[in-house]
Amino acid sequence: MLNDFLILMKPELLITFIIFLLLFIKVGSSMKNESLLLLIQLVLLLNVIAGFFLNEEGSLFGRLYRTNNFMSLQKSILSIGVYLISLLFSNWLKKSEHLLEFFILLLSALLGMFFLISSGSFLMFFLSLELATIPIAAMANFDLGKKVSSEAAMKMILSSAFSSGILLFGISLIYGATGTTSFSEMPALLTGSPLQILAFVFLFTAFAFKLSIVPFHLWTADVYEGAPVAVTSFLSVISKGAIAFIFTSTLYQVFQPMQAVWYNMVMILAVATMVIGNLFALRQQNIKRFLAFSSIAQVGFILVGMSSNSLPGTSAVAYFILIYVFSNLAAFGVAGAISQQTGKENIDDYKGLYQTNPLLTWIMALGLFSLAGIPPTAGFFGKLFLITAGASKGNYIFITIAALNLVISLYYYLRVIRAMFMDKNETPIPKIFLEAPVRFGLLLCGTGIVLIGLLSWIYDYIITIAA
Repeated sequence: MLNDFLILMKPELLITFIIFLLLFIKVGSSMKNESLLLLIQLVLLLNVIAGFFLNEEGSLFGRLYRTNNFMSLQKSILSIGVYLISLLFSNWLKKSEHLLEFFILLLSALLGMFFLISSGSFLMFFLSLELATIPIAAMANFDLGKKVSSEAAMKMILSSAFSSGILLFGISLIYGATGTTSFSEMPALLTGSPLQILAFVFLFTAFAFKLSIVPFHLWTADVYEGAPVAVTSFLSVISKGAIAFIFTSTLYQVFQPMQAVWYNMVMILAVATMVIGNLFALRQQNIKRFLAFSSIAQVGFILVGMSSNSLPGTSAVAYFILIYVFSNLAAFGVAGAISQQTGKENIDDYKGLYQTNPLLTWIMALGLFSLAGIPPTAGFFGKLFLITAGASKGNYIFITIAALNLVISLYYYLRVIRAMFMDKNETPIPKIFLEAPVRFGLLLCGTGIVLIGLLSWIYDYIITIAA
């Protein structure tokens, strides 16, 4: 029994161990930030490696907690993203007075996301979601001397509280309609009654807030702009990825009998999210707001894959999130390095960047090419599989709109690339000093963007374990 507990909950136990390790260091050690950060990066790397071994399928606590190889892979994808964040923002983290507190909050949020992925009931789901959300609100206020950071935290708290209230109301309604909160028992009790549909609408709305699905996206750009870049990247990549994983699982497994209801909702909101995200991204000047609306548009494409309600849809979403981790963190890593050393965050400031910082320019270009879905980057294959999965329903008007939005997104991604490579600037951004961990993180992102698309066995492996 103890062995089952240790193996099945291995990812959560490892994160808990790291959190307690950092707490003990905080209480009893006076290590310098440089040594602390190196230790944390090493431990996070070991956590990533451990995530690919000794994974088994099973459940605990009366199926409140469940896991399998596919869920373990999802957790490993999030762990890779957290490790990359620790590398990419080394310069900022070393100068922070609260380095340990930052990682304790970050890992607490990650722990909540792990439990979220393995939730076996809406009770566990809600507790996990709160564990994941509250530390992020504190992280958004980590630039204590900046007013915009406090505003970002306040908006994050208010939107999270509102969405949590909606979620709780939806859970209470679905419990009243079915008499259970268990994911395994609920499908047999769903009949599509008006009360169940109303409950589902509330639950769907709560997910939409967390994923920044239009029209529940209004908090996103302000929070992304005000929070530190490291926190913004965590919100954009890790948080979005975790919610996308559990949202897909909930639609496909729990609400499978109500597919006729949720397919239309997903289709309409996917179109709205892609269109609004793209149109607002076109007119942004701040790079963080630009990437915020870009991430909203990317969520629209994820919804296209989700709409298929099939194994290719599940696999395409997981594959795209893996690609999204490397692509978006590449862009945020470059933006963070420039912002931390120069304070410049406008796209116009990036004009002529190639003259002084060719490595940063190429990494940013790779990230944006992948986000735009341009071959041969991995983003092309990710979006291809999402759209192919969505097309399995035969709704070709829907898929045509998605394809047209791909073309629109090309314009604003190429606008940044043109500014970096082609536009002249009399006072370009000076040479940015990149410490070894930052350079290594950027190279990892660039390598991932290229290789994940070219190595076809990665997608085949995801399909195999998702089946």
